[in-house]
Amino acid sequence: MKHTFIAGPCVIESAALLDTVAAKLVEINSKLGTDIIFKASFDKANRTSLQSFRGPGMEKGLQMLSDVKEKYGLRLLTDIHEAWQAEPVGKVVDVLQIPAFLCRQTDLLVAAAHTGRTVNVKKAQFLSGRDMRYVADKMRQAGASEVWLTERGNMMGYNNLVVDFRNIPDMLEFCDTVIMDCTHSVQRPGGADGKTGGDRRYVPQMALAAKAFGATGWFFEVHPTPDEGLSDAANMLELDKLEGLINEILK
Repeated sequence: MKHTFIAGPCVIESAALLDTVAAKLVEINSKLGTDIIFKASFDKANRTSLQSFRGPGMEKGLQMLSDVKEKYGLRLLTDIHEAWQAEPVGKVVDVLQIPAFLCRQTDLLVAAAHTGRTVNVKKAQFLSGRDMRYVADKMRQAGASEVWLTERGNMMGYNNLVVDFRNIPDMLEFCDTVIMDCTHSVQRPGGADGKTGGDRRYVPQMALAAKAFGATGWFFEVHPTPDEGLSDAANMLELDKLEGLINEILK
């Protein structure tokens, strides 16, 4: 069975951070025979507060990601938020990611599909797994080369997410690659006084439960010192715990 792994910091904070994480991913790939895709966002356009750190922007961020690919040989994934971003971003990264809140934006999906890159679409917090059939259909009708879908929990009241793991086999009925976003699923959106909170303690359980339900991929936001991270600090997994967790998944 093919396993897809995606890992990296939530947002591009510095070249030094990218180097630290990328070097660790190369080490894990060498030890475990994996092919982890490096993830980092050049712009977090959906932050809770206007004062929150968003990243270096597209031009600088794409150059930093390109440097990672050249230096470490890792495949790349990053988010896009507007249709016009698809073409230039698709020239640099291997996988374009559509954020959950934007997964029904037709023009964005079509633009991503037209790049010829793999597109990973995160399931919206307000949709079921079965609802994502129509998202996948849009992508395929627009000519997408490969579509992945990612489970990341559903809203349950205010400031909380609950994962219905039945969404994974439901999406596998019409998509071969279904990924569990193990770190965003432990968020408490907007629940930390103007920013998103969460609890990274549950990340391993999310990963292993998803395995039991047949997930074919896993997404982890990681950071060497996550509590100092500039985005999603409460949810990111400690970088030094990633290898052990991936090894557990592979058993």
